[in-house]
Amino acid sequence: MADSIETGRVIIVGAGLGALYAALSLAPRPVVLISPDTLGSGASSAWAQGGVAAAMDAADTPHAHALDTAAAGAGTVDAVVAQLVTQQARSHIAALSSLGTPFDRDADGNYILGREAAHSFARVVRVKGDQAGREIMAALVEATRLAPHVQVIEGAMACAIVTQDGAVGGIAIKSSGLSREPATVLRGPAYLLAGGGSGGLYSLTTNPARIRGQVIGMAARAGAMIADPEFVQFHPTAIDIGQDPAPLATEALRGEGAHLINATGARFMCDLHPLAELAPRDIVARAIFAEKQAGRRPMLDTRKAVGAKIVNDFPAVSAACLAHGIDPVTQPIPVAAAAHYHMGGIATDTDGRSSLPNLWVCGEASSTGLHGANRLASNGLLEALVFARICAGSITQHLTGAPTAAPPVAVSMPPVAHAPGDALIEALRDCMTNHVGVVRDRAGLMTALQTIAALENQRTDDADFLNMTATATLITAAALQREESRGGHYRSDFPEQTPELAKRTKITLSHAMEIRAQAEDCLK
Repeated sequence: MADSIETGRVIIVGAGLGALYAALSLAPRPVVLISPDTLGSGASSAWAQGGVAAAMDAADTPHAHALDTAAAGAGTVDAVVAQLVTQQARSHIAALSSLGTPFDRDADGNYILGREAAHSFARVVRVKGDQAGREIMAALVEATRLAPHVQVIEGAMACAIVTQDGAVGGIAIKSSGLSREPATVLRGPAYLLAGGGSGGLYSLTTNPARIRGQVIGMAARAGAMIADPEFVQFHPTAIDIGQDPAPLATEALRGEGAHLINATGARFMCDLHPLAELAPRDIVARAIFAEKQAGRRPMLDTRKAVGAKIVNDFPAVSAACLAHGIDPVTQPIPVAAAAHYHMGGIATDTDGRSSLPNLWVCGEASSTGLHGANRLASNGLLEALVFARICAGSITQHLTGAPTAAPPVAVSMPPVAHAPGDALIEALRDCMTNHVGVVRDRAGLMTALQTIAALENQRTDDADFLNMTATATLITAAALQREESRGGHYRSDFPEQTPELAKRTKITLSHAMEIRAQAEDCLK
């Protein structure tokens, strides 16, 4: 039996942008954050290069931003959510500025705005070119460290949700290394999941190593409704240098005029879409995937459009290239499509509530309906900000009465060394990239479901791994069910959109497991 600890603190799982922003927004109500790594060091948020999308230009409007969001989302965006999020965008830029985020500004103090794919305006607010995620997280980490109402438990990972009478009544945590010690159950007045997406389930990804769908899988295993799991976004321009995870060549470079070329030096996007390199991400990703499959190594050519400015204007990209012997000032950058962002996740309403009572979700682990089938560039950080504050407000309303002081949670998680490469996890990641990646078909998806089941059966006592396989099963089963191509989900055996399927997927893990069992039977 796991130890159980009662606390008066709101329990937040995660330590990325959504988690920290929600914790600060809950002040003065006591909060405890469950962070697998040292605060600020392991979250996808810190790796975001583009920035935060917001209609800051005088000629731009939140409505135009919402329309662009819907257009990129390929027919499945929730219009109410899109309007809600885009209307609030400016206020969050102001809030981050007040916390010390050094957004790029011109000599007159106006925000410098970048344009990214599928945006009709330059509306991406950036920091030091490609340092938005890092700088925003630095400001939030500092504010969190100074906040007296926030306790951070570092080195801890949530591994299970404990339910009681159908409602969430606890979160089981353990040391974040791959250790097998008994979990400790934390029981608090309310629970917020803000623990990231699932990109690390793929062997070719831009996500931190630990972001492998565990939070989504944990909620699914507890019975939560999952929405749109098949819609995984593959970033077109991960830097193709054999590094895991792959460094990212921000879309802002294409916004500055950089071109995509292949090994022969030919541009290949011009004939595929009127916006060429600034076409929606799914279209660019498939084009890059096709060039690589054909042996015509795709590359991002920044030499003419950006030139020597890349060193100072995009330091993360420049440093990643130089570390692997590529001089982006004089050489094109090899790129590949890599798993980047999960549009699907735990289904929430406009208050951030999941289908499980007493459980709220924000950030990439959630599925609010904002992104539809294909996330508009730089809407990810924006959604996390908006729904972090919404969740904080909803939790505050739910917890009647004035907040009372709560002592720190008396638990410590001894540091556990990260385990060496895990063969089962790597097999799962290879399976997802090979069969549930940029281009999918029935045979590959059926094989993937069979492989996931076989891998899962080899480790039935490891909650972390079962959370991963649960999310992998949900992604694959929903992809098998959606017999069309839409946004980030492309079926080579069903290459066209089907109008009557322009609706969101809602699925439980039990349903996905039924689909998996049927696939296993078919392949016997």
